[in-house]
Amino acid sequence: MARYTDAVCRQCRREGQKLFLKGERCYSDKCAINRRSFAPGQHGKARKKLSEYGLQLREKQKARRYYGVLEGQFRHYFDLAERKSGITGENLLQILESRLDNVVYRLGLAMSRPEARQLVVHGHFTVNGKKVDIPSYLISAGDVVAVRQKSKQSEKFKVIAEANANRPVPGWLEVDRENMSGKVVALPTRDQIDLEIQETLIVELYSK
Repeated sequence: MARYTDAVCRQCRREGQKLFLKGERCYSDKCAINRRSFAPGQHGKARKKLSEYGLQLREKQKARRYYGVLEGQFRHYFDLAERKSGITGENLLQILESRLDNVVYRLGLAMSRPEARQLVVHGHFTVNGKKVDIPSYLISAGDVVAVRQKSKQSEKFKVIAEANANRPVPGWLEVDRENMSGKVVALPTRDQIDLEIQETLIVELYSK
């Protein structure tokens, strides 16, 4: 499957804001946005006035990069959001937040979304007691996500648990840090999603 293999910090610089793709590094002085807050490339420092289409495209790319989703997947999620009742843009963000890799990250069971995706693929998590190794698996309200019993003793999860001991968890989730698990209380509303995304621009882009 196609995937981005270049330095992920370039993505943050391209969007002009932190996408939190490198875990602890994003909160330190080593963050690329803190050191070089301009777009990558030869003409990165040049000021560019974006067209209406350009603004819409950048917002869509930003959302894709936040969640590590390919273009085809993202379009599929948009189609799902459009078919659901309610506001399409908010539905889209809710679907993206419901991905298993994102829920793992939000619960503090991984340092970043890319790491969460890798840990899920390696089979370290269960949903309602059953192993799930598909990062795009969509979680429902009432589901319980947990680190597999045999993975809890690994040094990797001990480091993650220590580093994220005080990291806040969004209100739509309940975390049990002692048992390395969490419950989806309800699917998130727009005001519970703390990402700087203007979803209306994405809807406008796909509605052309």
